[in-house]
Amino acid sequence: MNTEARIIEPGQIEAPAGQIPFLRLAGPDVFKQRAERFRQLSQGHPFGGYLAFLATLAQAQQEALAHFPTVPLPGAEQQALCREHGMPVLGAQAWPRDAAWRAGLKEMLRHMATASLPGPASEAVSRLMQAGDAELEEIASKLLAGDLAGVGAQDMPFVAAALQVYWIHMAAALGEHAFGRLEQGGLCPVCGSHPVAGIVRVGGTEQGLRYLSCSLCATEWHMVRIKCSSCESTHGINYYQLEGSNGAVKAESCDDCNSYLKLMYMEKDSQVEAVADDLATLALDVLMDEAGKARGGPNLFFHPGSV
Repeated sequence: MNTEARIIEPGQIEAPAGQIPFLRLAGPDVFKQRAERFRQLSQGHPFGGYLAFLATLAQAQQEALAHFPTVPLPGAEQQALCREHGMPVLGAQAWPRDAAWRAGLKEMLRHMATASLPGPASEAVSRLMQAGDAELEEIASKLLAGDLAGVGAQDMPFVAAALQVYWIHMAAALGEHAFGRLEQGGLCPVCGSHPVAGIVRVGGTEQGLRYLSCSLCATEWHMVRIKCSSCESTHGINYYQLEGSNGAVKAESCDDCNSYLKLMYMEKDSQVEAVADDLATLALDVLMDEAGKARGGPNLFFHPGSV
């Protein structure tokens, strides 16, 4: 594993705020793009079977998003109040979930039931199809709270997929203007969730800028580079990458809080996708764990108890 450190001076990590687009909501084809990336990464990968399964699941998400019904949303007054106080408008644990997310889950499960799935995944599809509303809501609440010990490893990807569709739909329905900055810069301005990874973008006004990517709603928001996304320290920042890699994916670690988050560099690979490329580089997570660093954000398709 290669490691490197950065010594920064005042002004090196900042750019004129007015020139930087702060928020990027997920586009209508977010899951189509993710499915394509999963399929690409699955070729010849040690975990290729799981990545291919997630490509199929992402395609089911795309279809569910395209047909998602209108759902209740926070009104203008509530939006303004959240912006004023630096709170997420669609808080992952605070927003009262509409039953539509469960309907979306069932739609995806029916889609997945027609696919060729591994035995455990097929069993999870059957089990979740029969699950009652209260059970599904309990799983969702635990997942969103990060209480993964109470969530089955085989159930988690399907429930997470449905929740992602629901939150992405709501964010798109409200539009970027509804959301403001949070007091804690490392949390999603839309739903308050932790990022799954960061993307260093290319092109135009976003050239070289880091955007954190939400693990739940896929919103991207700008955060200056060489700054810990967990504790916002600019000291003791180090970068790690796998031996022999092209540097498209690195782990940015913080000595102050002992956390890390992966960064993906579009100049090295223009096709990087936060969720897919994170799962395709789990070997880097193993090395970071051995170094005593903890992930700064979850991947909702990876259950720590499954390895």
